[in-house]
This record gives sequence, C-alpha cells and structure tokens, in this order.
Amino acid sequence: MVAFIKQEALEKAREIQIKADEEFSIEKSKLVRQETQIIDAQYERKFKQAELAQQIARSNVTNKTRLKILAAQQDLLDSIFEQARQKLLEVGKDEGNYQGILRNLILEGLYCLNEKNVKVQAKEKDYGLVKKAIPEAEAAYKDALGEEVKIEIDEKEPLPADSAGGIIAVGFHGKISVNNTLEERLRLMEAEALPAVRTKLLGPSANRKFYD
Repeated sequence: MVAFIKQEALEKAREIQIKADEEFSIEKSKLVRQETQIIDAQYERKFKQAELAQQIARSNVTNKTRLKILAAQQDLLDSIFEQARQKLLEVGKDEGNYQGILRNLILEGLYCLNEKNVKVQAKEKDYGLVKKAIPEAEAAYKDALGEEVKIEIDEKEPLPADSAGGIIAVGFHGKISVNNTLEERLRLMEAEALPAVRTKLLGPSANRKFYD
C-alpha cells in the first residue's frame, strides 16, 4: 500500500513537472517573441531616423550648392549690367548720335505727357545739344499729331553732373514727369530683358515648364 501511494506521488510529481516545463517553455517563447518585437521596432525606428537624417543632410547640401550657383549666376548678370552702366557714360561723346538720342527721348516724353507746354531737365553740359534737339522734337510731334508744343529747358533743375545723360520731361506745372534719363532707360531695359539675357547666357531653367 505504501509502495502504491509512493508510486502515485511520483507520477503526480512527474505530471506537475512536465506541465511546469511546458508552461515555462510557452512563457519563455512568449518573452523571447516580445523582446524580439521590441528590438525589431527599435531597429526600424533607428533606421528611419538615420534615413531621415541622411535625406536632410542631402537636401542641405543640394540647397547650398543651388544657392551658390544662383549667387554666381546673379553676380554674372550684375556684372553685365554694371558694364552697361559704365558704357552709358560714353554715349555723350558722339555728339551727333547723342543729339538724335536726346531728340527721341524728348519726343517720347511729349507723347507721354500730351501737354502743350513742357519743360525739359538735362545736364548743364548737355544744354547745347538739347537746344538743338528741341526744335526737331517739336517738329516731329507736330507732324505726328498735328498739334503745336512748346518746350523749354528747366535750368533751375538740372540733372546731376555725374548723370550719364538723357532728359526728364515735366508737364502740368511740375505735377507729372517722365523720367527718360539714360540710367532710367537702362533700369527698365534691365527689368524687361533680364529673363531673355538669363536664358541666353545660362540656358533655360530646368524648373520652368511654361514659356510666353
């Protein structure tokens, strides 16, 4: 009887041990799986962070390079227009050609103002050529519109001596003026011609999809 009870106890203990081993294996597998998932998640997060950092670094390098290229291109364009500004100072040296330019600048001012009495501001140095250009502009205006116009030099308000030249036409008792100085014409040309000059020198923009 004692042997039987002992045998039953041993079998029961063995069943308990087997069940405990099974539960331990299950729990162990569960813990290993959970830890593996945590490690995988951490690795994926770190990988994405590294990938994002690499993309940001690449973007920063690209932007810096692009800015350097744009700055170099702008320097080139500025240099070209600065050379043009220096060339303006030589326009007045050819008096015959410059007188024709003054005549056309005055005439354009007359068309803009459409006023019977107009004053013209010019460099004191240019007064002689302006006086010759005035009757030519008056005659051309009359031929074009059939109206008389009287032009006077405004000697109270001359253009600065260091101006490249040209004129400012003033009408309506000084209330309206047309700036036709050579500097202003170059500035307008610079704004209008800049896209064409940029394309001619640097080629078409890769980012531009539409053209006029």
